[in-house]
Amino acid sequence: MEAYTDFAYVYDTFMDETPYEKWRDFIVGTIEKYGISKPVKGKLPIKETEASGQEAVQNSLKEEQNLILDLGCGTGTLTEMLADAGYDMIGVDNSPDMLELAMEKRDSRGHETLYLLQDMRKLELYGTVGTVISVCDSLNYILQEEELLQVFKRVENYLFPGGLFLFDFNTVYKYAEVMGDMTVAENRETCSFIWENSYYPEEEVNEYEVTVFVREGGASSKCYRKFSETHYQRGYTEEQMRRLLEAAGMKIELVLDADTLAETTDKSERIYMAARCMKETESLKRR
Repeated sequence: MEAYTDFAYVYDTFMDETPYEKWRDFIVGTIEKYGISKPVKGKLPIKETEASGQEAVQNSLKEEQNLILDLGCGTGTLTEMLADAGYDMIGVDNSPDMLELAMEKRDSRGHETLYLLQDMRKLELYGTVGTVISVCDSLNYILQEEELLQVFKRVENYLFPGGLFLFDFNTVYKYAEVMGDMTVAENRETCSFIWENSYYPEEEVNEYEVTVFVREGGASSKCYRKFSETHYQRGYTEEQMRRLLEAAGMKIELVLDADTLAETTDKSERIYMAARCMKETESLKRR
């Protein structure tokens, strides 16, 4: 079953306790420390009479290095929060339903975020970006190592020289030892869900079936619509991610336990990693 169709429209309801502000602050701080992208409060068109030749090229390069790509952006909550902070954003997701909600958030906030419907394994941009982020375990949806390497190579290809790739991922330990075959149920005012996990240790893949009940017909209604979606995520180890990033030609700059922001351990459930694009251009060599 295709993921994030009906579930997209209740996704934000069930993510109401997600620490997006904390994630935003970490991302901004990491970009400021390790990255090359800067906030752009307002973009002005470059007139040919004001900039031409080398100056126009340099202006174009500055625009590219200040772009941030949110890979697996979902409903755009974090994407638009970074746009609120002044960053020039692009969001990519393979769910048209999630992107529909993301564009509604963009329009309500008056931003110019570009949203693209793409599979991250086939990422295709018109130019480079200074930063790529991917959070909320988006990369765990890639179930094969060779396909994850393909994603990393795509990211490296579209990163501006010296640009930063910052992402998180759920570990094998989390799926095997914490989530396992656990069932979670939560209620909200207008909907509820049952989340059933099944872990397959040989493949290191977690299957979860989400069954959602959505109230229809107003607050006093006792009528609920039921739907289900099945999702698959694979756990990865820090060692696997290091190897794949290096194989894609990137240099690892940062590895942290995403929950404690301390050094990782063998019991880390979610890990942050940041890697740098090492390719060079003549323009960078002249700086």
